[in-house]
Amino acid sequence: MKTQIELAREGVVTKQMQTVAADENMDAERVRDGVAKGQIVIPNNPFCKERKVVGIGRGLRTKVNASIGTSSDICDIDLEVRKAVAAEEEGADTLMELSAAGDLDAVRRAVLAATSRPVGNVPLYQAFKETIRRTRNPAKLDPEYLFDLIERQLVDGLSFMAIHCGINQYTIRRLRKQGFRYGGLASKGGTFMVAWMDMNGKENPLYEQFDRVCSLMKKYDAVLSLGNGIRAGAIHDSHDRAQMAEMIVNCELAEIGRAMGCQTMVEGPGHVPLDEIAGNIMLEKRMSGNAPYYVLGPIPTDVGAGYDHVTAAIGAAASARHGADLICYITPAEHLSLPTEADVREGVRVTRLAVHIGDLSKYPERRERDRQAAMARRDMRWGDLQDLLLFPEVARAIRDSRRPEQSKTCTMCGDFCAMKKGMEIFDKEISGDKVANLG
Repeated sequence: MKTQIELAREGVVTKQMQTVAADENMDAERVRDGVAKGQIVIPNNPFCKERKVVGIGRGLRTKVNASIGTSSDICDIDLEVRKAVAAEEEGADTLMELSAAGDLDAVRRAVLAATSRPVGNVPLYQAFKETIRRTRNPAKLDPEYLFDLIERQLVDGLSFMAIHCGINQYTIRRLRKQGFRYGGLASKGGTFMVAWMDMNGKENPLYEQFDRVCSLMKKYDAVLSLGNGIRAGAIHDSHDRAQMAEMIVNCELAEIGRAMGCQTMVEGPGHVPLDEIAGNIMLEKRMSGNAPYYVLGPIPTDVGAGYDHVTAAIGAAASARHGADLICYITPAEHLSLPTEADVREGVRVTRLAVHIGDLSKYPERRERDRQAAMARRDMRWGDLQDLLLFPEVARAIRDSRRPEQSKTCTMCGDFCAMKKGMEIFDKEISGDKVANLG
């Protein structure tokens, strides 16, 4: 089976490319060209039947990922399934199943069965969990078992995988020479791989046998997401030598993977001050040949716990504006606890809002919906306005709970309504494209 990128290079416009083009209201040949260059990826594992086709990359709408999964403290498969369903209902484009406790095969398969969205994971979680269960020592992880596990997970129908190939002995030496970090290490899979390398005195097998990783991903036309296990977990660590060393390696690997016919994207941080986000994305795009960039947040301050969904939304809007292609949501529970179903819903909503804001700047030609919403608000056409909103049911519930005396106004201003007075003064002067088309 040829991959999407291999077919695109042969000039073939696949059904998946046609679907992406239709969803994005763009020419299918433009999508094919982006896939051929490795600037757009389309997860296409044939084992994930009836999965929504999602394009990620340059020129496309910025996508939102929702991560779910068990922990050693809270391990409830039914809860994770409900969270997966909630994320899809709220409009997440992709899911990551990141369980680290319980029967991981059962959790993964239950989530895959419950959603139509492309699902990804981090195979190192299960690899180290199962190794610890069997041997009580993560240093005894067998690389052959790791590769076998990756294929077993792909057979289940995963569409993409965050695989920590960019961690190597060079990046670890950077951590040691710079005196470690203010915020430590933030990646679970990455940290366990660092520990494995340290205890065994060996190179990361995922880096050392990168061609084998690519061959497995190609076999199932799944997207290889080059994980950032050395990402900064504090803004004071942002763009330190260790993070940059891993980013350079990941961008090189993205280029190698593309040449092999493997769909690849690069993962980014993490905790990043607002003024560094544009530079971070510029570096990834420049060094990787514009490979799709999957950004985790980012979180531009370290003191927002409890509201880190808002903190991350600020970073996400800036990231989308400067060229990030997939944003992993953050929930209100980030840094504090495993998220609930309600946390998942809130996290998806604020991230969707954030990437919409970013896309308005990235693609100014796509502002028509906002123009129509502004005119509906001006004309006090509440039903039309609510239909144009990202979250119409939320807006309706708020308005219905506080009904005004005059149906055209709202209880914020009542008789002192600026919109109502403005229309009374300028109604006859409205002209051109400022006239609402109600047909």
